[in-house]
Amino acid sequence: MKKACLLLEDGFYQEGLPLGAEGEVIGEVVFNTSMTGYQEILTDPSYKGQIVCMTYPLIGNYGINSQDVESSQIQVEGFIIKEKSKIYSNWRAEKSLEEYLRENNIVGIEGVDTRAITKHLRVKGSMKGIISTTDFNSESLKEKLEKFPSIVGRDLVKKVFSNQIYEWEQPLISEFNPLISPQGKVVVIDCGVKFSILRNLKVYFEKVIVIPPTTSLEEILEFEPQGILFSGGPGDPTAVEYVIELAKKIIEKLEKRELRIGVLGISLGHQILGLALGGKIYKLKFGHHGGSYPVKDLETAKIEMTVQNHHFCVDIKSLPTDLEPTYINLYDDTLEGMAHKRLPIFSVQFHPRTELGPFEATGIFSKFKRMIELTTSF
Repeated sequence: MKKACLLLEDGFYQEGLPLGAEGEVIGEVVFNTSMTGYQEILTDPSYKGQIVCMTYPLIGNYGINSQDVESSQIQVEGFIIKEKSKIYSNWRAEKSLEEYLRENNIVGIEGVDTRAITKHLRVKGSMKGIISTTDFNSESLKEKLEKFPSIVGRDLVKKVFSNQIYEWEQPLISEFNPLISPQGKVVVIDCGVKFSILRNLKVYFEKVIVIPPTTSLEEILEFEPQGILFSGGPGDPTAVEYVIELAKKIIEKLEKRELRIGVLGISLGHQILGLALGGKIYKLKFGHHGGSYPVKDLETAKIEMTVQNHHFCVDIKSLPTDLEPTYINLYDDTLEGMAHKRLPIFSVQFHPRTELGPFEATGIFSKFKRMIELTTSF
């Protein structure tokens, strides 16, 4: 019988069965606590550079379809599960999880103790790991891990953004509301944007233009947008200096009143705005990866359950006086949102309204539109 193995950089080792393609893959190993949404997780650009371990024990029971994707391809480096469902059953399903991973050449492992892996990462912190179906020599695998670069300081955004400028046309049908009239134009700085974010924007805005993060401010302003959104994305925000510089230029023009637009940052975009405005970033021990993170709105005291995937965090203690915290994480009191006191800028660390749920934070998009209306009077 064929087998596969997992080795973490501190020597933690498990053997299991191959899942998906054969070969080897190295990445930052993280655990995700979502019970559903494995297809959205696999295709989320924020997971580039990461091997995802699912804590829910049975994965693949409802198969794969061509609609529930967050990008045009699988983005995770590797996949770890306890048990693969032997059958899949859903009226929208087109193929099995195994077929999907093989078609996209993704190496995974099943039949391992995902609870032990998760407990180990919670205690020791996320770390590099290797999945192999060809090499089972611990010393050889360890040598490969040692040569592989850390996620810290690596620009992973360049691996996920689209080089094309395009207009997003597809609205989120389930959010259709005859009382909402899509108006105005927003430009999305694509650092690894999820399709669900674009679908939500299309509910509120007539035109949603997606551009590469390497685009100059002059080119962006040629679109005459009323709003700019810095999207989510993978990896260390300090490594994407070109996006931070773009954010600084926009902020400078807002300060000088040379520009009248609203600015929103989501996830990595939140961190980029934090750095551009003078804050500091630090790496969390094992990050936030899952679909049930409670955050508190500091203005209303309302608690919202959110989807999250991030290693890095804006240090709430480093916020300059012009910024105020708007959301905090109730698990560890980390910063989950901030707003500028004078300028039309706000950001959130979590992912508002993704297709795997929950949907409680959808109001971020209507808030963005209201801010733009007040700023530009369009």
